[in-house]
Order: sequence, then C-alpha cells, then structure tokens
Amino acid sequence: MLQSYEAIYDHGQIRWLGDSPPSEKSRVIVTLLPSHDQQTPRFERVPSPRVAGKGRILGDIMAPAASAEEWDALR
Repeated sequence: MLQSYEAIYDHGQIRWLGDSPPSEKSRVIVTLLPSHDQQTPRFERVPSPRVAGKGRILGDIMAPAASAEEWDALR
C-alpha cells in the first residue's frame, strides 16, 4: 500500500513536515514540486467594464432548483 508524507528536501537532507514514515528503510518515489519562487505568476481575471450593470436576475433566486422529493440526498 502506498502512503504519502510531506517533506522539504534541502541540500541533500529530508526534513519531514508531519509524521515521518514508521520504517527505517523503504523504497521511495520522490516527486519534486516547484518552489514558490519558481512558480509562474497567476493572473487574476477581471471582467470587462463594458459588462458592468448588464446582468439581470430572472425568476426566484431563493427557490431550490429541485424539490426535496427529487433530491434523495436529504433522505
């Protein structure tokens, strides 16, 4: 069974962020995530000012989309 553990790899040393594996010797697969400095910047999408004030609410927004009888999650 596979188990995941989070750690920081720093200059050849592994520093566990949570619980360390219970075994002294194990075969591991290491996946390296980019550091925060190397990640590409995320651009926040902003709507065009031309659409400001053009939205409309149609119908009753407080009414459920499906009745409780149709939605079996309540049972």
